[in-house]
Amino acid sequence: MAAPPACAPGLISGRTLPSQPVAFRCYWAPKPSSSSPTSRRSRRRRVLVVAAASARASSAAARGLDADDFRHPLDKQNTLLLKAIPGLNDIGKALLGPVSEQVMVLQNIGSSVLVSPNQLPDLHQLLDEAAKVLNTEAPDLYIRQNPVPNAYTLAINGKKPFIVVHTSLIELLTRKELQAVLAHELGHLKCDHGVWLTFANILTMGAYTVPGFGMVAGFLEEQLYRWLRAAELTCDRAALLVVRDPKVVISVLMKLAGGCPSLADQLNVDAFLEQARSYDKAASNPVGWYIRNAQTRELSHPLPVMRAREIDEWSRSQEYKTVMQKLFQMGLNRV
Repeated sequence: MAAPPACAPGLISGRTLPSQPVAFRCYWAPKPSSSSPTSRRSRRRRVLVVAAASARASSAAARGLDADDFRHPLDKQNTLLLKAIPGLNDIGKALLGPVSEQVMVLQNIGSSVLVSPNQLPDLHQLLDEAAKVLNTEAPDLYIRQNPVPNAYTLAINGKKPFIVVHTSLIELLTRKELQAVLAHELGHLKCDHGVWLTFANILTMGAYTVPGFGMVAGFLEEQLYRWLRAAELTCDRAALLVVRDPKVVISVLMKLAGGCPSLADQLNVDAFLEQARSYDKAASNPVGWYIRNAQTRELSHPLPVMRAREIDEWSRSQEYKTVMQKLFQMGLNRV
């Protein structure tokens, strides 16, 4: 659900909970007699263990959630490849000048509804909760009338970034699913996807027609789309961290693939996951592998079934459990 450029996030510190249960495990064993020097030394060691565990928990909570805590490995890999291309950042700034930026800002402000505590307060609350979990500053949120279900993030140099959500997407999703969408878009801001999102969206808007940039666009298109597909996997993880239920994230993907308001209550997430597994099986042979790559090479987003399988697998990984434990230490697991 990426669109125009994003920017670096701000920081919101979460409160610190008491130390983890592991800090108190040493007290579950029977206490030795207090009369011997050995027992006193043992008690001192236990106190040190408790203090060290508490310090580690407090330190993790103070740092807050970092983008690299949940960034997809393919996102990391492809970002490094893009950074190795000389002059890419400068070309992006040249293509998206101040006039273009102002046009996009005024277009969204003039034809959308700005969400606030006094305007669509439920949506404002969903965004605020998601931003706190992801430890980033909440951008402005605009609701725009559009029959195509979509959401995207836009950030302009020197201005506050904002998210735009189409009305048709709101009609399609439940409240929790909508928060997953907002968290996905916040993921782009949290992970500082701005420069590369700018370029990818310029390509989709027809950079081939800009004099002098046709050859550059053709050279960069495949690399940028490969990165953008990986970035979407990262932001799906951000959505899962906020809603804490992989079926909610997968349901969003399923509805975007083939849902409508009249069919929403009949869609089955488990059946969609089985469909994803059958796709992997069909693409496991050499011919299927080639067809799958040909299908995805020019896409800005991974196929919905592939995204569903990815987020289902990550939800059962040790990495996900570790990040959720960090959120628990920050006191954000109940937001």
